[in-house]
Amino acid sequence: MTTAALRNVRVDYARGPALGPVDLAVADGEVVALVGPSGCGKSTALRLLAGLEGPTAGEVIRAPGRGETAVVFQAPTLAPWLSARANVALPLELAGTGPADARRRADEALARVGLAGAEAARPATLSGGMAMRVSLARALVTEPRLLLLDEPFAALDEITRRALADDVLRLWAATRPAIVFVTHNVEEAVYMASRVVVLTRGPGRIAGEFGVEGPLPRPAAFRTEAGFRRTVEAVSAALAEGVAA
Repeated sequence: MTTAALRNVRVDYARGPALGPVDLAVADGEVVALVGPSGCGKSTALRLLAGLEGPTAGEVIRAPGRGETAVVFQAPTLAPWLSARANVALPLELAGTGPADARRRADEALARVGLAGAEAARPATLSGGMAMRVSLARALVTEPRLLLLDEPFAALDEITRRALADDVLRLWAATRPAIVFVTHNVEEAVYMASRVVVLTRGPGRIAGEFGVEGPLPRPAAFRTEAGFRRTVEAVSAALAEGVAA
């Protein structure tokens, strides 16, 4: 079954063409990474899938209903006046969940991302990695069918990035939403995704697609395996060709 799709989609802005034409389908439970040079339309594709904007031409298919899509942006976008618990509970309360149940589910979500005990913390007191974990908890608390990640780890150090990549895959394993995430990091894309889609320079078109063999979540030594390295090199080569195109 298809969770979301772009069919012959093109996006033009006042400054010129931004994306497409592009055809992309995301299956139920699939983890897809979008990589490409800056300005190729990766984030535009994500906004289309999120329903945050419409295409200039073509069709966007979104199977998830209202409240079944969650988006995590590069910045945590937490309400600074609310606690971690209140930030995570907010989408539930907006959907009509009672306050007590929303707080309980928020605490459970925070525990799943390793933040048990930090429920009362305000965003200003959290590290960048902790704030991103709160954002992930807020996105996952509604158990979405489609999770969209727009370079969520870009501002974090490498150790924190790797830990959060494992966290996302572990959380994915619990409910198996379809995931589409944007990254500039080829190794991160190959590590996290079951399929990597490479876009050309803007207006972005698909330069190549690469299936990634191996179980999700990844085993501890996955980055050292020959298959991982081969796929990283293949994606990197396609990316270089896409930039030159």
